[in-house]
Amino acid sequence: MSNTRWRMFALLLLLVTVNYVDRGSLSVALPAIKEDFHISAEVTGLLLSAFFWAYAAMQIPAGWLIDRFGPRKLITAACTGWGTATALSGMAPNIGTMAVARGLIGVTEAPIMPAGGKLNAVFLTEKERGRGATILDAGAPLGSAVGGIAIAALIGATGSWRWAFIIAGAVTVLLGIWAWRAIRDTPEEHPKVDEAEREYLVSAHREENARHQSTGERAGLVYYMKYRSFWAMCAGWLGFNGVFYGLLTWGPLFLSESKGFELEAIGWSTFAIFGSGFVGEIIGGQLADRLKEKGYGTNRVMRSLLGFAGMCVVAGLVGVVLMPSPLAAVLLLSTVLFFLRWVGLFWSVPSILGGREDAGVLGGAMNLAGNISGFVTPMAVGFIVGATGAYTWALLYFVGAGVIMTAAVLILDYSKRLAPKAAPLSTTKGASV
Repeated sequence: MSNTRWRMFALLLLLVTVNYVDRGSLSVALPAIKEDFHISAEVTGLLLSAFFWAYAAMQIPAGWLIDRFGPRKLITAACTGWGTATALSGMAPNIGTMAVARGLIGVTEAPIMPAGGKLNAVFLTEKERGRGATILDAGAPLGSAVGGIAIAALIGATGSWRWAFIIAGAVTVLLGIWAWRAIRDTPEEHPKVDEAEREYLVSAHREENARHQSTGERAGLVYYMKYRSFWAMCAGWLGFNGVFYGLLTWGPLFLSESKGFELEAIGWSTFAIFGSGFVGEIIGGQLADRLKEKGYGTNRVMRSLLGFAGMCVVAGLVGVVLMPSPLAAVLLLSTVLFFLRWVGLFWSVPSILGGREDAGVLGGAMNLAGNISGFVTPMAVGFIVGATGAYTWALLYFVGAGVIMTAAVLILDYSKRLAPKAAPLSTTKGASV
């Protein structure tokens, strides 16, 4: 087979990586930005949350557009838009215009993850979606890790955080052009999918539809809101992002202000912490699919892996609170990210619950819930640090988010398709054959 689907997911990994380099660039540059604009911890929290307000608000509209028009158009528009907005943020003359530019980045980045969830449903089989989900989502810790070094290096090379943002934005626009050339909405449309790969996917999807008695029609978001698993999916991603976005936005300042790290040390520590998350996510996806191939049920695999990962996250965060050593903080946070990113398997959940037809809108709903944490957490941590002058209660906030995540991953039923089923064929007694 041509295996074009995996090359396409490698490109998605690159796009999500650059996505997180761009969105995390503000956190790395914050010490310099705070000095230029003379802002308090509370205002810093509001600035960090500006991206997430806009990003969260656009998730469900983006998911609907993806289901309606296909992921290719939305991914291309997203790359071009957020690259332009990142460059504009480097030209911001004051904190107000910086916040507007960050909000624009949030609007334009919104389609990327739901589009990846849609492609996971369309281009992969059921036994491949764990790996596909974690390849897609692994760009988050990889971009956060690489971004720490890349943005710090660009600031050092150009002598300005502004030029670092402009260069990063220009690279993203070029990637948007590549995405248009390399991505298609279905295997049938992709010129590099050969007949063997196309038949492999069509047959697998036909069997999947028959097994789940799929109608092949979109049900829409409201239909799924009556199910417990829908809300568990949303709560799990909310708790997950309470930890991840908290460390992404405030982690560099925590290392600087609480542990005394300089800019170069912040860059390398960020690389170690989020790089561990990238390794953990790839391992988690491989492990989940291997266990499924050996015959273990989806619920047993997902609940065991993700429940264990959640307990490790909570224990690691408690350890950061109790152990003041700077080295211990980096090691423990690296462990936290390693296991936290196993929950990237959640990007297979929209296709599990809604099938190929509703994977986009369910991915948007899930990401909306997660990004409620995105805009609440930076502000909450800002007010906590501003009020207490320390990071202890902020870390305990992350512990609470980890507990919510752990409870949700154990409640969700990963084996039950929620999409409407086709009516069974009826037979008439005595009818001739």
